[in-house]
Amino acid sequence: MVLPPLAGKGRADGLWRTTCFELFVAGADAGGGYAEFNLSPSERWAAYDFAGYRVGMADRAMPRDPVCTARRGGGALIFDVAIPRSALPPLPWRYGLSAVIEEEGGVISYWAIAHRPDKPDFHHPACFAAALAAPDCA
Repeated sequence: MVLPPLAGKGRADGLWRTTCFELFVAGADAGGGYAEFNLSPSERWAAYDFAGYRVGMADRAMPRDPVCTARRGGGALIFDVAIPRSALPPLPWRYGLSAVIEEEGGVISYWAIAHRPDKPDFHHPACFAAALAAPDCA
């Protein structure tokens, strides 16, 4: 696996061109909109809002940088991320977790909880295959 060099915390575009992990989140009241978080082992990150499927893209406001920590060992990569709670949409969510993995030689693969039927496209509604309910406080 190719990991991007450590670059320090900060917002950056184009992280998906090499090894990167992504979270796509749609809140219950999003009306077709969703948020995208790109998180790199370089410690760089990006956050975007979309009004609908790949339309209306804008930088998402973030109260502080997410924390991205990569640990390698034993042929595995463990990637820990902490996104500020206030940067996330309110629960309940539909969400998708995905990864772009670059291997030596420039081979890139696309991993997700679910893909659309014909090709990888993390923005497609089929990729929002997981759900997280609001806590029951009753």
